[in-house]
Amino acid sequence: MGKSIFYHAGCPVCISAEHDILHLIGEDKVEIIHIGEDRSKISTAENSGVKSVPALVTPNGNVLHINFGASIEDVKG
Repeated sequence: MGKSIFYHAGCPVCISAEHDILHLIGEDKVEIIHIGEDRSKISTAENSGVKSVPALVTPNGNVLHINFGASIEDVKG
């Protein structure tokens, strides 16, 4: 089974969610992508169905939008 991908933009809501996700799922099962720092990953996130961050994309392609930190449009600026 592949890893889940956790997308975030670095805001306090995102960082808090990141800590919780890592604690719940485990660091070895989640890839963390900070799209505020690595803007080249924004289109990958959008193509996966991410509409806002923080969001977790599961190995089978489901997108779980967690709380609300920022929309993808806000991150793209």
